[in-house]
Parts: sequence; C-alpha cells; structure tokens
Amino acid sequence: MTAPKPDQPTPERATSERKTSERKTPQRAMSERARSERDAFPGHWAHDLLPEELPDPDAQVLHTLTVAAEADGARIDRALTAALPELSRSRVQALIQAGRVRADGRMIAEPKTRVKAGQRLEVAVPPAAPATPRGESIPLAVVYEDAALIVIDKPAGMVVHPAPGNETGTLVNALIAHCGDSLQGIGGERRPGIVHRLDKDTSGLMVAAKTEPAHHALVAQFAERAIDRAYRAVCWGVPDPVSGRIEGDIGRAPQNRKKMAVVARGGRPAATQYKVRRVLARGGIAELSCKLETGRTHQVRVHLAEAGHALLGDPTYGRPRHRVLRELPDAAQQAVRGLTRQALHAERLGFAHPDDGRWCSFERPLPQDLQEVIDALSRVT
Repeated sequence: MTAPKPDQPTPERATSERKTSERKTPQRAMSERARSERDAFPGHWAHDLLPEELPDPDAQVLHTLTVAAEADGARIDRALTAALPELSRSRVQALIQAGRVRADGRMIAEPKTRVKAGQRLEVAVPPAAPATPRGESIPLAVVYEDAALIVIDKPAGMVVHPAPGNETGTLVNALIAHCGDSLQGIGGERRPGIVHRLDKDTSGLMVAAKTEPAHHALVAQFAERAIDRAYRAVCWGVPDPVSGRIEGDIGRAPQNRKKMAVVARGGRPAATQYKVRRVLARGGIAELSCKLETGRTHQVRVHLAEAGHALLGDPTYGRPRHRVLRELPDAAQQAVRGLTRQALHAERLGFAHPDDGRWCSFERPLPQDLQEVIDALSRVT
C-alpha cells in the first residue's frame, strides 16, 4: 500500500481515532530526527492525524495504523516513529514498555519487535502531564518532621507521585502544600522530595527529603541498602519453612508489561526475608513479617506470589483461595472478602539522619482494615 497523494483520499487509509475532544492546536515543526525517520519509510503508512489536528493535550488519543507491505520486518519502534513524527523514538519505546502498544490486539512488550505487513497497530497516548505538580490541602499522618526530612504514614489508596491517570491527590501534592514552595524541585520537578515509593494500595512508613543535601544522602542510603525496612503481610497458605529468604531477579512480566515477575533474564537482583508470625484460619492463611534486602517494584508481592503464597486482597498477583474461604465462619469470610487492597503494610523504617548520622527508627501499627482481618481470622479455631 502506498500513501495517498494530497487531496486524493482513499478507503484504504488507516485512521487515528480520537477518544475525546476535537480541539485543534497550532502546527508543530517536524524535527530533523522525525523527518529522517519518516523518510526511511516512504509510503509505508496511511495515517490521517495531521499536524494541524494534534489532539487535546488533556485527552488520551488512540492511533490506529495498518502496516503496508514495504514496512514488513521493520522494528516496531522505528516504524511507529516514522508514522507518528510528533512522537520521539524514546517516547514510542516508553509507550511500548508501559503496555500501550498493540499489534492485532496483542500487547507488544519489546520495542525491537518486528512488524508484519497487514498488521493493525494501536498506540494509546496518554494526556501530557503538567511539568510541575501543585500543592493540595490533603491531610498527612506525620510521624516525624524536622528541617531536613519528613516521615509520614501513607494510607492505602494514595499514589506517591503524579502520573498519567493520577495527576492529583498524590503524596507529592500533599507534601508540597505541607512543606511549602521550598520543596519544589528537590530531587526533580515531577517527584520533589521523593526518595522511595510504596505501591498505591500499600500503607505505611515513608521518608521524604526537604532539602537537596538530605535528598542526596537518603538516596545514597537506599542505593547502598543501608535502610532498615520491615513489612507486615497476610498471605494465603503457610510458607515452608516458616522463616527463610526468597531470591529471584525481578523485571517486567514478558506477557504483561504492567506486572512485575521473577524472570530468568533482564531482571534486577532481589531478596526478601520472611518469618511467619502467626498461622491463621486453620493453616489456610498466615501473618508474616518481611524484611527487604533490596527495593524492587512490587518486590514482596512478587516474591510471595512466586513462592505460592500471594497476599490476601492482591488483585494483580493473587486470587482468593475459595476452598479456604468456604471453610471459614461467615464473619471471617466477610472480613477477608471485604479487604479492598493487598494485605501489606510498611511497619518499620530506619535510616541514618542526613544531617548528623544519628540512627532514626520509626514504627507504625497496622491500619484498621488489616487489623480487623487479622482479628477475625484469629478467632477461627
């Protein structure tokens, strides 16, 4: 298939479908890089998203393209960059790695994937994020604060920093309002003060920096694995042995880029120590203490799931064990089924203070939702 000549529409044209508004924005000049990529694939695509029709930056755009015979065998990142000059190649690669590119309905995991003639490609481009987050008056559970840092007890349901789909209501928005404009730019415009993260639905202790020196010092401690981090968890089944160490490199799951997994290649080394605190539900559930030796994304959740003991309430890495639930009294069943997030809480955090090196250690008890589940299961005999 060849690209249609100007003013000569053809029914074979692939389309770019807009899911939201039709607001037009000024035409953008094509970069030399984009022009060279486009010229590398002359006539390979038919595509109707013209520069003068660039989408509303507040709306996701779905580009739909059909691979022509001349593009058969090209890398998907190069091919999409040539077809969509408003996207840089690094941007296309990031979209692929975020699971936003599909070929014939199948999610593409690697930018080096080769395309085939006739394939239907879909690229979902999220709305542009504002460069600098704004402060929002959101209550914070402050555990400790001084001129250099702040320690907070993050509730489940709060995202740590703005990202597509969660631009407001984050911990960063709350910290900017709480600490004032002095926090802006510390450690980066998008994530001021942030030196580590907790998953949205994991509760517990976090430390954030309020000065640039504190940020550098805390980041270095995390990198050197000098931070003490302990979690409380509730999992399906009872690990055997009752205390031990789980090792396994963690990386993006090959079949689902939105998930992490223990992988044979391409992952980063990870190790989690665990100990059974209590056996619950007649051996069907256990309460654990976990200590991180490394700090990978979703580490505790991935390692326990890999060991066959996924966390209660984890919709990503586990499923309810209905046989265990059926054998529980109604009150315990309702408590477990009513848990709306993974049963994981960061209960202890320790580090050397950036200013004077003194050791600081903080602990927080389980939040009410997890304590109620454990209490209900503890009554099962």
